[in-house]
Amino acid sequence: MPETKKITLAKYAGFCYGVKRAVDTVVKLKKENPDKNVYILGELIHNSQVIDELGDYGIETINELPQNGKGYCVVRTHGQTPKVFGQIQNAGFEVCDLTCPDVKKVQQRAIELVKEGYYLVIVGKEEHPEVAAIKANALQYSDRILVSTLISDLEQHEQELKEAKKVGVVVQTTQMLSTLNPIVEYLTSISKEIRVINTICPSTSKRQEEAAQMAQNNDLMIVVGSKNSANTTHLADICREFTKTIHIESEKELEQYKDIISMSKDIGITAGASTPQSVIDKVVEKLED
Repeated sequence: MPETKKITLAKYAGFCYGVKRAVDTVVKLKKENPDKNVYILGELIHNSQVIDELGDYGIETINELPQNGKGYCVVRTHGQTPKVFGQIQNAGFEVCDLTCPDVKKVQQRAIELVKEGYYLVIVGKEEHPEVAAIKANALQYSDRILVSTLISDLEQHEQELKEAKKVGVVVQTTQMLSTLNPIVEYLTSISKEIRVINTICPSTSKRQEEAAQMAQNNDLMIVVGSKNSANTTHLADICREFTKTIHIESEKELEQYKDIISMSKDIGITAGASTPQSVIDKVVEKLED
């Protein structure tokens, strides 16, 4: 067992500005309207600790929209479809739209591309709420849309893509460049005209670049954040390319990995954009102990 350990915390770890804005805004909304209901349709962000803390404030997370309601209904950071926005208003709620500004930009770029006649390719996970909202917004203007992170999926529609005069590409904000680049290369080889708008958010890019660098300089990387968080799992995937990596949601899970930790001299810690600073601090304290 090494006599001393060096523990390094990533500079870009924890809440990004979109997440911080959403959490701060919804808490402020409840404090300023203590007598009004404040509901969030779906998880505001992918982090169970934050959802529990919001519940302590009296802010309720719901998965289904009631037919009739009073108070505020919050649209989460991942965005929502135009249909759901209409349903919220028709149910009688005041809408509080906390879609991340970077996600809004992807929706706008997708709409612009289809309006200009581009066959739209969304690089992302179709089942992810952010991607579902991007697609739904674009579907208002065109049904020539494909969603995937795999070239093999696009190859099934190769004839359609070849026949399209032009192909436009946007990306789920938390995706990896290593996923985007091969798809762009493939589309370039079969398309007459291609327009790529790299909508991976700057915060995600910085975290991924830093994580890769840290992983090359540490015996062990610890990635902190929800297993349901796309940006957090991508950080873990990146780190695993270079060194031993464990992905935990809280300091309580460190006990499972005490043997790996004991054998590691240089340990790097990074965290997803939806991971609270308090959770990161507890992980650091536990390691130092």
